[in-house]
Amino acid sequence: MKRRNLTQLGLEAMERLDLPGELTPGVAHMELTGQSRFFMAQHKGVLSYSTEAVEIAAGDFVVRVSGHELQLLAMTEKELRLGGMIEKVELVV
Repeated sequence: MKRRNLTQLGLEAMERLDLPGELTPGVAHMELTGQSRFFMAQHKGVLSYSTEAVEIAAGDFVVRVSGHELQLLAMTEKELRLGGMIEKVELVV
């Protein structure tokens, strides 16, 4: 039997049970409110930051938020909030 980590097993179980992704522990959760607010839970840290782009580690991928006048409004070990004029949110593998 092939060894798999607990996260992978959990993701497979979530898919089989057709449960929403926000219930999956350890998986990044993102919310975009209009063009001015971005929220992310379960991030792994900010990789780069400027008023035009913010790159955030999210496990196996990077979230790139692009726009104008971007600001880091709040950040804890698990959550962060950005404000400004958000033009694009990309997932980079």
